[in-house]
Amino acid sequence: MAASSSTTLFLVFSSFFIFASLCHVSEADYSAPIKKGLSWDFHHKSCPKVEKIVRKHLKKVFKEDIGQAAGLLRLHFHDCFVQGCDGSVLLDGSHGGPSEQTAPPNQSLRKQAFTIIEDLRGLVHRECGRVVSCADIVALAARDAVHLSGGPDYDVPLGRKDGLTFATQNATLDNLPAPTSNATTILSALATKNLTPTDVVALSGGHTIGISHCSSFTPRLYPTQDPTMEKTFAHGLKEVCPTNTTDATTVMDIYSPIKFDNKYYVDLMNRQGLFTSDQDLYTHKETKPIVESFAHDEKLFFEKFVQAMIKMGQLEVLTSEKGEIRAHCSIRNPDNKGYFSYLVEGEDQYDLESKSELR
Repeated sequence: MAASSSTTLFLVFSSFFIFASLCHVSEADYSAPIKKGLSWDFHHKSCPKVEKIVRKHLKKVFKEDIGQAAGLLRLHFHDCFVQGCDGSVLLDGSHGGPSEQTAPPNQSLRKQAFTIIEDLRGLVHRECGRVVSCADIVALAARDAVHLSGGPDYDVPLGRKDGLTFATQNATLDNLPAPTSNATTILSALATKNLTPTDVVALSGGHTIGISHCSSFTPRLYPTQDPTMEKTFAHGLKEVCPTNTTDATTVMDIYSPIKFDNKYYVDLMNRQGLFTSDQDLYTHKETKPIVESFAHDEKLFFEKFVQAMIKMGQLEVLTSEKGEIRAHCSIRNPDNKGYFSYLVEGEDQYDLESKSELR
């Protein structure tokens, strides 16, 4: 029985990777506006293999645990919404205060996601030297998390620098809408980041993969059940979370929890959205027709998701002389005792590569 289960699981993962290879939305969408300092081929000369390195490693990671894909995607969201896509969520706390990771919305980020990003940084810097930022690696990892889970493949504009500071606890809370928020609140909050209702609904589709802790949705169950929640679905959730203090988890998409597809929107139409912030998208008059269009047309969802991801991935980016490229993703370079020796080694390697190119 164990051998049979392992074989089945291997075939499921293999089918994702085969399907993913056929699901490239388009080549780089050069019509998409990108911020000054970013480009579609930023690392073409400095680190031409960066995307291959990231994807090769993540294929190995996801073969062992496809659940890590959702963790990496969520990490990118939480990085970009707070202080921009600058890798600040990766920083450890310091004498200047607690890190973004200690804020309530970030305490449920997967610890392994941070480890995976640091592993990727090590692989990339070993190949190319210190030329690719942690922020760029997070963006690439999120893209591959989507694609290797069965979703669209797409090109990512690169050239981000890593931030020198992390956001305060209040700033983190203010910029990450809670799962108990209604659609009006979320639309208003993300409109300040130039995200349209279509962008918001498309990005919410990231909830088609991953798990959630009971605390994020038990307010819909206790003390009284949210009338917008389908009864059988609610009963199942109460079995997982029998009280409002239960510490357990459940999948966010009951139809295909480890495959990136449009079934999340089918969930919403069936009143089986997990969070208030999810289900209310099907109640709100402005977002309901968008939900319906994505539920009926997966290709349309993929197209709009890619557009929204490219837009979100450029929020308040640091480029050129702003920011830095960290030698370790969780530590600012000035605070990294091993930074200066690392920098010298990196410069030596860069000099050798430059001389080689001139021959």
